[in-house]
Amino acid sequence: MSSELSVKHLLGIKYLKKEDIELIFKTADHFKEVINRPIKKVPSLRDITIANLFFENSTRTRLSFELAEKRLSADVINFSAASSSVKKGETLIDTVNNILSMKVDMVVMRHPNPGAGIFLSKHVNASIVNAGDGAHEHPTQALLDSYSIRERLGEVAGKKVVIVGDILHSRVALSNIFALKLQGAEVKVCGPKTLIPKHIESLGVGVETNLKAALEWCDVANMLRVQNERMDISYFPSTREYVKQFGLNLPLLESLKKEIVIMHPGPINRGVEITSDVADSDHAIILDQVQNGVAVRMAVIYLLAAKIQQ
Repeated sequence: MSSELSVKHLLGIKYLKKEDIELIFKTADHFKEVINRPIKKVPSLRDITIANLFFENSTRTRLSFELAEKRLSADVINFSAASSSVKKGETLIDTVNNILSMKVDMVVMRHPNPGAGIFLSKHVNASIVNAGDGAHEHPTQALLDSYSIRERLGEVAGKKVVIVGDILHSRVALSNIFALKLQGAEVKVCGPKTLIPKHIESLGVGVETNLKAALEWCDVANMLRVQNERMDISYFPSTREYVKQFGLNLPLLESLKKEIVIMHPGPINRGVEITSDVADSDHAIILDQVQNGVAVRMAVIYLLAAKIQQ
């Protein structure tokens, strides 16, 4: 197994090889052990400076990256576009060049425009980690999701995973499809027809519009929230209607003839895509996902930093 990544940036899962994912997980296993120690810090990246550029609101992802960076002893600069010169009309490249002139080695960026990370990687001399670009990709979320499945079920290969909800606007769905297929899992998507992209089958995934049938098929259900903030029209009659057809509740879960694992990338709309009694049950690994997110992001940053230091 290679001891280094085949890529210089983490722009999307579609640029990774299966060996890259295996290396990230092996490294994350080590860091998971580190963050459960009394002293949770390692001096690995003491001379690396990382800028977190968030042009879109995010709480969990930003905190998770920040914690991962600090656990590795990196120097961290946080930049939130809402309170920056971007509001005054500064371009993405100017913002980044200003930050790079401060001698930054790595940029973690979330941006509303698909492809922003790729654009950046061509123009600046720092390693780029895509923390979500529009409705395109969110690679570290897909990695931590797969890592959490591997932790609970032993491996990802051969597992049946259904992604339920707003597939159309979800960068989590696309990155998960790429990651799961790369590792040999079977994938289906489930949701209202209006929220399933037209050519999704070309990615090698099945489509199921009946939630119960999807749950009876799967080993793992990843429940996505409806992204109202990305919708300019109504994609289904009402929230109540959505809950009736695609909301996961405990009676439905207990009516299945088998145990399945429930996941959610957060933030949860409790009572919409998933009820509280499911989210807080033993079936759910939602809090494991949060903890694993720090270990996986530590692994990604550590491995990319090794490429910078060569």
